[in-house]
Amino acid sequence: MRRREFIAGSMSAAIWPIGASAEQAHPRIGFLHQGGLPTPPLMAAFRSGLREGGASPDIEIDHRAADGDYNRLPALVADLVNRRVSVIAAELLPASLAAKAATKTIPIVFLTGSDPIGSGLVSSIARPEGNVTGIAFLFTRLGQKNLELLRQLAPKHEVIGTLINPSNPNAGPQLRDLEAASRTLQQQLVILNAKDIDEIDSTFARLASRNVDALLVTADGFLISRQDQIVGLAARYAVPSMYPTSEYVIAGGLMSYGASLRDAFHQTGLYVAKILAGATPSDLPILQSAKFELMINLRTAKSLGIAVPAGLLALADEVIE
Repeated sequence: MRRREFIAGSMSAAIWPIGASAEQAHPRIGFLHQGGLPTPPLMAAFRSGLREGGASPDIEIDHRAADGDYNRLPALVADLVNRRVSVIAAELLPASLAAKAATKTIPIVFLTGSDPIGSGLVSSIARPEGNVTGIAFLFTRLGQKNLELLRQLAPKHEVIGTLINPSNPNAGPQLRDLEAASRTLQQQLVILNAKDIDEIDSTFARLASRNVDALLVTADGFLISRQDQIVGLAARYAVPSMYPTSEYVIAGGLMSYGASLRDAFHQTGLYVAKILAGATPSDLPILQSAKFELMINLRTAKSLGIAVPAGLLALADEVIE
């Protein structure tokens, strides 16, 4: 079962000073990614939103991907600006911040898992100012819920490895949230940094020496783009793992809890289409996730020798059997 629910503030009637991109003869979308290119299902969701908003099905999209090297983002977005794209879609926080720093005229639609006000993207949810609006699915506020679900799944697992990309500005807020939750739940966190492909491999190789009982993968664009690598390593080292998006579980991961990334891509596409049709960013309040999904892969649980409690299965929105 999948549910799409977002909540929004009231609409603003502020006037955008730049001419509507729909007036351009050949509008083009720039899409900035902090990790790799999105998977086909995520891009299908984005294009579904474009179609729903009335955009041409064959509209041109220029992709730029930093592949986890966030220092490349300013140059990548500068290239999109120089190409005079009509609107920039920015996937997750570092890409969104880079886009905002690069232009005050081209409309930007961000897709972020963090607090859009606390991270500096906007100053208001209901009435975003300037050229920026977007979708916030708030992965960075789910630390306690993730740890609680891990405890329900495996109550004897007390040492939790936390895989995090230290290059992401979300790393600090996510860790603070998790550390506060772990103290409440009397769990021990082991911080595992991974900012590139090789470091992901070496981190998993050290899990046993760190006495890690279970793993929690934090929300990060680069880590999401390496989901197959991470899920494969979790299986190889037989470590029960909790993920921020259902895409990991579909790929064979054990369990995830968070907003639907596909729905967020769909909503991003819809907002981009509305701007191409003449809306301004200040017309479009920040959308925030109102529902979160729990997904469990029973095949993976069986391979790990884990009997998923009936109470946890009852909470799941989707179960892979």
